[in-house]
Amino acid sequence: MHIAHAVEQEVCKVIIGQRDVIRHTLIAILSGGHVLLEGVPGLGKTSLVRAFADTLELRFARIQFTPDLMPADIVGTDILEEQEGGKRAFRFQPGPVFANLVLADEINRATPKTQSALLEAMQERTVSVLGRTYAASKPFFVMATQNPIEMEGTYPLPEAQLDRFMFKLDVAFPKLDELTQIVEATTGDRSARANKVTDGKTLLALSQFVRQVPAASHVARYAAALVAASHPDSELAPETVRRYVRYGASPRGAQALLLGARALALLEGRFNVAIEDVKALAPAALRHRVLINFEGQADGVRPDKVIADLIAHVKPVPEI
Repeated sequence: MHIAHAVEQEVCKVIIGQRDVIRHTLIAILSGGHVLLEGVPGLGKTSLVRAFADTLELRFARIQFTPDLMPADIVGTDILEEQEGGKRAFRFQPGPVFANLVLADEINRATPKTQSALLEAMQERTVSVLGRTYAASKPFFVMATQNPIEMEGTYPLPEAQLDRFMFKLDVAFPKLDELTQIVEATTGDRSARANKVTDGKTLLALSQFVRQVPAASHVARYAAALVAASHPDSELAPETVRRYVRYGASPRGAQALLLGARALALLEGRFNVAIEDVKALAPAALRHRVLINFEGQADGVRPDKVIADLIAHVKPVPEI
């Protein structure tokens, strides 16, 4: 996995701090998943995605989401062309979603109708336009940024769209030392740039390798138990879930936990998945899949608090 570590090092040359966010984004890429980055403006979310794009020899496209953006601006449309002999025919003009790495910048500033244009591509790796289906590029990643939904001019992502993201990562405000380094690095006459490390063919091979990492049955059962316990009507649910959760995580949450844990184990130099790998990825994999009810919102309960209680409550079952 020296290639993966080289990618991580190149991104760290550009992005100061945010080591957990960088590591989790790398895990999602190795797993073939999509990432949603949330944070207030100016924290380097877009720069982080661009840094990853620089390290990967992939076709990159940026979509700036705005309230007037239309679905056809994302997926493409048929255009009328004049051919030889004066005949006219429709030709499909692919949209930016047909790139390998798509940056959906400020995704929650577009209307839900436009946001949903990414749904099929993110899950099925296909795009349907005017009754015809086209295959997305391989590999295909969506890295989306969004401002906190409390900010003006934002639309909450539909639950179905949130569920398509493997991880939701909170980009925190930098510490004082990190902020000082950022200011010094970005106001001088030189700017750091990540170098190319690998290409799409190698990434596809790494993704297949990640899926071959052994995960014992008790580890898979623990990931499934965490997701099951996130549902308020489950017998495994702790009191926090029963009181404050409206809907729990979907089976995609368990898939994200176990697949991400395989990638994390490899990055840590191990060839088997541990319970601790699943615990480490639980916030990133579940925070956007656990929906807080009105009582929880009134009491200021955050999904991360619920997930912390889940980890404390659900005990691993020893392997027989």
